[in-house]
Amino acid sequence: MMDSTIWLFVISATVLLIMPGPAVFYIMARSIDQGKEAGLVSVLGVSLGGAVHVLAGAVGVSAILMTSATAFTIVKYLGAVYLVYLGCKTLFSTSHENHVASSKTNHKKLWKIFYESVIVEVMNPKTALFFLAFFPQFITPYAGSVPAQFLLLGTIFIILAFINDSLYAILAASIRKWIVGKKGHAKVVNKVTGYLYIVLGIFSTFASPSNK
Repeated sequence: MMDSTIWLFVISATVLLIMPGPAVFYIMARSIDQGKEAGLVSVLGVSLGGAVHVLAGAVGVSAILMTSATAFTIVKYLGAVYLVYLGCKTLFSTSHENHVASSKTNHKKLWKIFYESVIVEVMNPKTALFFLAFFPQFITPYAGSVPAQFLLLGTIFIILAFINDSLYAILAASIRKWIVGKKGHAKVVNKVTGYLYIVLGIFSTFASPSNK
């Protein structure tokens, strides 16, 4: 693969990543819900989930989702249901008022956030569709192994996405600080986060390869 092609990919991917997609909204919801640390942990989880899609795309597994309407529909709706579940759970949660800030509790919570973030991204067929639609535009069959080129582009994309998503997580955490300063902040945070999850779940049912 020529260097000029890689740079064109970097520029194109950066422009696409700046525009918020489902992954960004999910990460922002986490940051607004529990702060910057939780948001950054969710970034790690989403990045790992994205890596799974890259590996699947490189070996052609994701292509099955694109050619099998049944497989795609099952994965899509399972992911949507999970997001709506998270939203409803957050809306009816009272944990913000009774938060116990022990390091052990926080450690468990962060691992749970990481685990849930991986699941959300792995079960997002829109990511698989995006990779399969976008990456081939920068792959040259005569420039070497196609799977190797796919993995290279995927690695670059995940690094760029990690940086971009982290900035959004920090931005959302700043918004949370403003909300926390208001009376009844716990209810506000729960409602904002819960509705974000639910909207994201509904939005994910209309998956297309146009954005991550």
